[in-house]
Amino acid sequence: MGAEDRIGRQTNRGRSSDLEHYRRRYAALKPGWEHATARFQRWIAARLTPDSRVLDLGCGRGGVVERLGVTGQWCGCDPDWRSLKEHRTAGLRRSQAFSEHLPFADAAFDMVIASWVLEHLPQPTATWREIARVLHPGGRFFFLTPNRRHPIPRMSTWLARLKTVQAPLVTLIYRRAAADTFPVHYRANTFETLERLAVQTGLRLVRLEWVDDPSYFALADAVFALSICLETLLPATWRVHLVGEYTKI
Repeated sequence: MGAEDRIGRQTNRGRSSDLEHYRRRYAALKPGWEHATARFQRWIAARLTPDSRVLDLGCGRGGVVERLGVTGQWCGCDPDWRSLKEHRTAGLRRSQAFSEHLPFADAAFDMVIASWVLEHLPQPTATWREIARVLHPGGRFFFLTPNRRHPIPRMSTWLARLKTVQAPLVTLIYRRAAADTFPVHYRANTFETLERLAVQTGLRLVRLEWVDDPSYFALADAVFALSICLETLLPATWRVHLVGEYTKI
């Protein structure tokens, strides 16, 4: 489901290398800047304990559990069986399921995390209800997702209607095979929509941050420079990524 977790190992290395190159350059230009993935992982790590029961929703082949180097009582859930089979974390419990119908008991987890998942949800209300159901009271839901107000997700929404154009562009920009490209809907990707979903499902906002990142669309130095200009001109609430934390009431 996620942009960085559904890529083959070789192509992932290439794209990740490009991302890190431009992120380092942007960090040098903007001291104190932290990219959204690092912020997301830092928030999760701050609340982890050895006994934390964590559901990685839309876990793909690796993601946060792989980067943080923990398993414990973690469980990975994804509708794509191939991704679960090829998950790079040994010993991780895995379950094939759609987010609208999670095969777990009520209050089964202390934390649910979703990295590059919300943009793919066709029925976000059903997913949020399930997230609230499997969290115990006071449990946390962390997510990282694109911001629909940013021009790039807006363009992605439009391109999704043009199947013959979308696939080649995804391959060019993200070096992702067509089999690892999943439909986007962006139905849970603005602050207003997230707050509405929270009210409907019994979750309460802890914090939400809008994070700029010109490396997101950087194909070359010239494009990177243009991306920096774009991020500078956009309102703060139009920045490309959303990192959020909600708690179950």
